Amino acid sequence: MSFNTFYQQALARKGGEKVLASMLPTVPDRHRLTEMGDDRYLSEITRCIFKAGFVWRVIENKWPEFETAFEGFVPAYWQQVPPEVLEQLATDERIVRNMQKIRTVPENARMIMDVVKDHGSFGQFLAQWPSEDQVGLLLYLKRNGARLGGNSAQYFLRRVGWDGFILSHDVVTALSRAGLLDASPASKKGLTQAQEAFNRWHQETGMPIAHLSRIVSFTVDN
Repeated sequence: MSFNTFYQQALARKGGEKVLASMLPTVPDRHRLTEMGDDRYLSEITRCIFKAGFVWRVIENKWPEFETAFEGFVPAYWQQVPPEVLEQLATDERIVRNMQKIRTVPENARMIMDVVKDHGSFGQFLAQWPSEDQVGLLLYLKRNGARLGGNSAQYFLRRVGWDGFILSHDVVTALSRAGLLDASPASKKGLTQAQEAFNRWHQETGMPIAHLSRIVSFTVDN
């Protein structure tokens, strides 16, 4: 199926090209990825993990306090943080006191530091990973990180500016209706089916995959 079918539906629903363009995410920039510090990556990973299954607005409003409580999310510190620090955070009213999610911080800090040893920085690692293989990157993050299955890793990649799709409810609905997705979006098969569709549309249109993904989401009634 040509991407133009989705594009025309999105135009009709959103009121024209100018409005649609204003609703698209920032054009991904791999140079920006390399400029971000490793602490910002740990921060964004943690933010997406805390948002999962929770009211996003609450996490966003409290995030400055998260930054203070986690002392700027420096991975070199958090990879070897003493257990008593985590226990103190579990009673810290500045943050959402979910111990399971708090424990992901040192685990994901260790993942970042392992990457830094081989690539120099986590940003370099992400910048070198091709968007045409988002499935491989998602599986890497799930395997080596903590609570980075599901959509948390996809939202993390979008927030930091890596060019990828997000299999939101609307995107899954649109792909399924078009006969392009017949497996669970959380499975490797489902991810691969979505990747194949977005790769094909990227070649067809030259548009960033992040834009293609957002436009597809606009074709479904909310």
